[in-house]
Amino acid sequence: MAEILAPCGSPEVLKAALRAGCDAVYLGGEEFSARQNAANFCNEDIVNAVYECHKRGVKVYRTINTVIFDEQMDKCIKAVEHCAKAGVDGIITQDLALVEIVRKCCPDMHIHASTQMTIHTRRGMEVTKKMGFSRTVLSRELPLDIIKELSALGIETEVFVHGALCMSVSGQCYMSAVVGSRSANRGLCAQACRLPCNAGGRGKDRYDLSLKDLSYCDELCEIVNAGVSSLKIEGRMKRPEYVAMAVDSCKKALAGEDYDRQTLEAVFSRNGFTNGYLRHKLGADMFGMRTGEDAAAGAKAMPKIHELYRYEDKRDTLNFTVTIKADEPVRITARDSLGSEVSIEGDYPQQAISRAIDEAAVIKQLSKLGDTIYNFGGAECDIDEGLFVSPGVLNELRRKVCMEMDSARMLKNSAVVPFTNSDITDFPEYKGSGQTIRVSVTNLEQLGAVSPEKVELCCVPLDLAVRAAEVIPVEKLAVMMPRFTFDEEKQLNRLAEAKRVGIKHLYATNLAHTEIAKELGMVLHAGFGFNLTNSCALNMAKELGATDATVSFELKASQIAKLKKPLPIGVYAYGRLPLMMTVNCPISAAVGCKNCTHHITDRTGRDFPVKCSKREGYVEILNSEVLYMADKLDDLRCADILMLDFTDETPTQVRHIIEEYENGGLNGRPDKITRGLYYRGVQ
Repeated sequence: MAEILAPCGSPEVLKAALRAGCDAVYLGGEEFSARQNAANFCNEDIVNAVYECHKRGVKVYRTINTVIFDEQMDKCIKAVEHCAKAGVDGIITQDLALVEIVRKCCPDMHIHASTQMTIHTRRGMEVTKKMGFSRTVLSRELPLDIIKELSALGIETEVFVHGALCMSVSGQCYMSAVVGSRSANRGLCAQACRLPCNAGGRGKDRYDLSLKDLSYCDELCEIVNAGVSSLKIEGRMKRPEYVAMAVDSCKKALAGEDYDRQTLEAVFSRNGFTNGYLRHKLGADMFGMRTGEDAAAGAKAMPKIHELYRYEDKRDTLNFTVTIKADEPVRITARDSLGSEVSIEGDYPQQAISRAIDEAAVIKQLSKLGDTIYNFGGAECDIDEGLFVSPGVLNELRRKVCMEMDSARMLKNSAVVPFTNSDITDFPEYKGSGQTIRVSVTNLEQLGAVSPEKVELCCVPLDLAVRAAEVIPVEKLAVMMPRFTFDEEKQLNRLAEAKRVGIKHLYATNLAHTEIAKELGMVLHAGFGFNLTNSCALNMAKELGATDATVSFELKASQIAKLKKPLPIGVYAYGRLPLMMTVNCPISAAVGCKNCTHHITDRTGRDFPVKCSKREGYVEILNSEVLYMADKLDDLRCADILMLDFTDETPTQVRHIIEEYENGGLNGRPDKITRGLYYRGVQ
């Protein structure tokens, strides 16, 4: 049976989740958690959490699921070491560096690929499996048929079944970072998608980027039958009542019992729930905002929900053996259903003055297990006549034997993983031989404006690759892979056609493309979607077959300059930064594709272009301003490749911009530009 995995943003929430009956929990430490604004757990709290969980047979996963900077790597390694020594059952991670840390320092530790790694295809699963992940958290956008396909590939799958939906595909949202320096990939998302925004020119006071929460309680049995190993509840920022209600609802739904959907909606929803992604029914019905009525219903439901975690959830049954002999200390032995056995001894019994102790009196005290995780299964008593043991003494012995059982169960369910310090940056450093320009185009008109001799490579969309070979020499072409797909095989067939016309280079936007490049024998270039922010992650990209890698544009220029480079690195030097990638187009949902305005407008009046990849089933929301660094190239001299990304530029503008980057921006910069995050960075 699949586990019910509960979010725990604080020790208080952990208590509620355990009492509600979860099978596993995930929690964050004081650093490197994708929910930095939660209370989270200090190291001592994590040790206590492992104890409380393991005595109940509940697993504990720690999230180290932010991208890591080089200057943080020592602290990150310490966090992994603490996980190993505390007996944590696994680490959920996004950053490729964690793969290397675990592989070198504690290879027995389980690692789970976070949903922020954007794994959503068969080849993505194969990559994570080869890298040593024991479980993959799938993208929330997947329908049931794909979930079933991916769950049959020999690696555990984890699926979100309840909780908030981000507008963007997880791991590919940079809106909060670029607009306000609060990086979602660093655990500090400012939730820009919950702010006023209108799509399709519908006026102000719209919330056209806000999705309803998902809830798959009615579909849990289908999901389990699809082969999913873990049913994940989102909500490390939520209150204990929310987590308890979600766990209780999932438990009842899995057992085929009725759950209280009305109260589940009341505790937190945004005008109801959606199962649109699971059923692949996208559109306006998936969008919603939390209203005053929702909040009022939630407040009213709280007293009812408190009852769900008022008492301990009974995790096992104890059977006792009690020996009360005249010449021996009182002895109580307890056994659980899993074979754990513990004993405790007290003082010698007294001679009875009036009423002697008997079996009924012993059972009366031993059965008082209300504040424990155990049910009373029975007691075998061996009692000499004429002896007395007070109820208080029996109660104290019962408490002690239960505590001993707690410890025994905890030890049985815990495995301290050996940890050895190791140098994770022990690799040869690449020494650059000059800086080149690489371009990415959206259409053939832009491509025609590119002089092949001025650029190292021209990246073209997959759909245009075959025709692009008629415009410029194939040795100068690279296929820019789509960032998301619901049909990997068709995508692979189209890529094979591009290779047949002579294109040898593949620009990867997802980990799955590393496997595709190997299959087709193409030269692999790792893109910004890999979220590479440290030297070790760059080396992992090289191990995956990359000949060069574009670093994350969430890095400051000064941080890029300090990277130890195992391969040539590229930087995003020009273009409209892709702020969100979503499979649920806000404009289509608002006014339909026929009325597309090709932009959305935020509460300040800024227009953000929307780039449609309809064939692949996703759109990208681009920055309102163009990143321009032609006059600041000295600050990017550490980069071997300058990536110029053209979206809505005319052919004339394409030629002009390339010239600007050739001559260092001597002709003056354009209006309304941004320097991105190269100087201000992210938190």
